[in-house]
Amino acid sequence: MSHPLSRSAWLLLLPVMVASSGCGQTQAESSQNAPPTTVIVSPPVEESVTDFVDYTGRTEAVETVEIRSRVSGFLDKVLFQDGNDVTQGANLYQIDDREYQADLAVVTGDLTSAEARAEKAKTDFERALGLKKNRAISDEDFDRAFSSKLEAEAAVASASAAKARKQLDVEFSKITSPIAGRISRNLISAGNLVTADNTLLTTIVSVDPIYVYFDVDERTILNIQRGVREGRLKSRVQGEIPILLGLATDQDYPYEGVIDFIDNRVDPRTGTIRVRGNFPNPKPEVGQRALSPGLFSRVRVPVGEPTRSLLVTDRAVGTDLGRKFLYVVNDSNEVVFRPVELGARHDGLRVVSLGLNPGERVVIDGLQRVRPGSVVAPKPGEMRSRPSRSGAAKPVVPDSETDADERAKTGE
Repeated sequence: MSHPLSRSAWLLLLPVMVASSGCGQTQAESSQNAPPTTVIVSPPVEESVTDFVDYTGRTEAVETVEIRSRVSGFLDKVLFQDGNDVTQGANLYQIDDREYQADLAVVTGDLTSAEARAEKAKTDFERALGLKKNRAISDEDFDRAFSSKLEAEAAVASASAAKARKQLDVEFSKITSPIAGRISRNLISAGNLVTADNTLLTTIVSVDPIYVYFDVDERTILNIQRGVREGRLKSRVQGEIPILLGLATDQDYPYEGVIDFIDNRVDPRTGTIRVRGNFPNPKPEVGQRALSPGLFSRVRVPVGEPTRSLLVTDRAVGTDLGRKFLYVVNDSNEVVFRPVELGARHDGLRVVSLGLNPGERVVIDGLQRVRPGSVVAPKPGEMRSRPSRSGAAKPVVPDSETDADERAKTGE
C-alpha cells in the first residue's frame, strides 16, 4: 500500500523530469547544429635566412693604460677634464720640475767643461803626433798625450749621458697621453706628492675600435669546423667572418663587426673556446659613442650560407610532451596534427626545418579551440600579425555562434 504523501511527491517531480529531458535534448541538438569553429590561418613565410647562434659577452678596450709618473715630485697642474676624450700626446699633468731643471743646468755645465778638456787634449795629442814624426818627443810623453785624449773623450760621453738623463727627468715632469681614447677621473689633486712608478694618477682606454669577448661552446666549434672542411663555411684565414652585436637596450643587433681572434685551445673546465669580435665605434655628431668597455652584449654569429626557409610565428607552435607541433588546415577544412622541427628565430618568426610544406594553411590563432580531425572555418590572416591583449589574436565569431553561447550560459 503506497503512502499518499509519496504519490503526491511523484506527481510534483514528473513535470520537472520531463522539462529536464527536453532541455537536454535541446542542448544536444544545439551542439550538433553549431557552426564550425573559426580560426585564423596563414601560409608560412618563405625567406632566405642564415643560420646563426647567439652568445653573451663583454666589451673590452683594445688598449688600456694606467697613467703613472716616471719621476717623483709635487703635482703642479692637472690639464684635462674628467671623462673627456684625449688624443695621443695630449698634456695631462705637470709635475714641479724646478729641481730637475737645476740638475739639468749642472750637468750641462759639466758637459761644457768636459768638452773643453777634450778639445785641449785633442790639441795636445795632435802636437805630440807632429813631434813624434820628428823624433822630438819620447814614447812615454806621446802615450801620455794619447791617454789624456781618450780620457777627455770618455768624460765628454759620460757628461753627455748625464745631461740626457736629466733632460729626460725634465721631460717626464710633463705627463702626456700615450694613446688616444677616453680618460677616467683624476685620482690625485694638485699639490700632492707623486712617487715615481708607484702613484696611480688616472687610466685611459681606447674606444675605437672596441673588442667583444665571448665563449663558444664545443658543439658549435665542431659544427663550424665540419662546415669549413665541407666547403660550406669560410675559415678565418680565408676571409672575414661577420658578426653582429646588440646591447641590453637594443631590440635587434645593430652593430656589425668581424671575428679577428680565436683562442688556440678549448677550456676543458667549461668546454668552450674564447673568441673575439672587432667592432668599429666612431664618434657620432651628437652624444657619446655607442660602445664602451665593460658593457654586457648579445652576440650573433652566422654559421652557414643563406638558405630558403619556411617561417611561422611562435604563437602557432604547440607543445605535446616536449614535441613541437603545428595545426594545419587541409583542403577539407579539417585540422591536421603536424609534428615539426624548429630552428632559430629570424625577424620575430621561427624557422621550421622539418614537417611543413610551402603554401600550407597554418593555424596561427585559435589553437586552444580545435582538435585534430575537427572541421573548422578558416579565415585568412597574416603570419606577422600581432596577438590581442589576451595573448592570442581573437578569431572572428559569427553572430549565430555568439547567440548560441549566450543561450547556453543562461540556460535558455
